[in-house]
Amino acid sequence: VQLQASGGGLVQAGGSLRLSCAASTRTFSNYCMGWFRQAPGKEREFVAAINWSGVKYLDSVKGRFTISRDNAKNTVYLQMNSLKPEDTAVYYCAAGAGGLSRYSYQYDSWGQGTLVTVSS
Repeated sequence: VQLQASGGGLVQAGGSLRLSCAASTRTFSNYCMGWFRQAPGKEREFVAAINWSGVKYLDSVKGRFTISRDNAKNTVYLQMNSLKPEDTAVYYCAAGAGGLSRYSYQYDSWGQGTLVTVSS
């Protein structure tokens, strides 16, 4: 599966961005789709995931971020509201054939990343 993420940019604290990730597969609806992020000098961390059974979120983004998908468009979204400087990172989308997961090793395909910068 090839993934193409987009939508990153520079935003002030309290602002919003929507990330998109388009997948090149005919069986998109079968995949668990996840968003991860990596801040400078830090390890990659789970942000959100969605599959047919539900969604999962990193605790620190609950109530601010919303993951959704449009299976007809083979696209997963991450709506990010009330952004904070600590949300600054490169955001990656990922696709996995397994269940709803927050673990990066359970994702087989990764997008190229899109940079989100939140200024204070």
